[in-house]
Amino acid sequence: MFPFSKKVEIPTRDHALPGRPAPIPTAETHDVFSRKLAEPYPDGVKQVVFGMGCFWGAERMFWNLGPDAVWITAVGYAAGHTPNPTYEEVCSGGTGHNEVVLVAYDPDVTPFETLLKVFWEGHDPTQGMRQGNDIGTQYRSGIYVTDETQRAAADASRKAFQDVLTNNRFGQITTEIVDPGPFYFAEDYHQQYLSKVPHGYCGLGGMGLSCPVGVAAN
Repeated sequence: MFPFSKKVEIPTRDHALPGRPAPIPTAETHDVFSRKLAEPYPDGVKQVVFGMGCFWGAERMFWNLGPDAVWITAVGYAAGHTPNPTYEEVCSGGTGHNEVVLVAYDPDVTPFETLLKVFWEGHDPTQGMRQGNDIGTQYRSGIYVTDETQRAAADASRKAFQDVLTNNRFGQITTEIVDPGPFYFAEDYHQQYLSKVPHGYCGLGGMGLSCPVGVAAN
């Protein structure tokens, strides 16, 4: 997705770009759901953040679940050091951030495992700091959990999908499962980009394998 750098090592906090104190401007309303993009969300709605390559195509996978399944999706930057980074800064490799999708959902309506299935089947989680031709730290695979229930489910699903990959002679999963740290909304034009530009770039492709869902953690 037009990377500005091929850096594949995450900088330390001391070597990251300084960023800025104020958030960068972004959209107010979801282009597909016509809902407010930012919080507050309804009571009972939880959040999770996914990194799976170019965030344009990744976001579409989740909004395609529909407004009844997910409350909101938004693209942004997480798991890095620089406060309020810009797209250009993230692509430089100097912030440590990943291109990510925020998914807000009601777990009483949409089980977390449903989102995990979209995540695992929608990209190749074995590629390290890349996704296809998109190379850089901002394209790494990650599940950024917001509570221990999500962490346990994510860990269980990773083990289950690794068994599927191993049985089909694929390599080891490189997906990081960690806390997201601050989530920074990306610029206006990135939000729901493939709704605004239906034939725009999408570099994502799955591996053609099904991920088991509903796998309980031990």
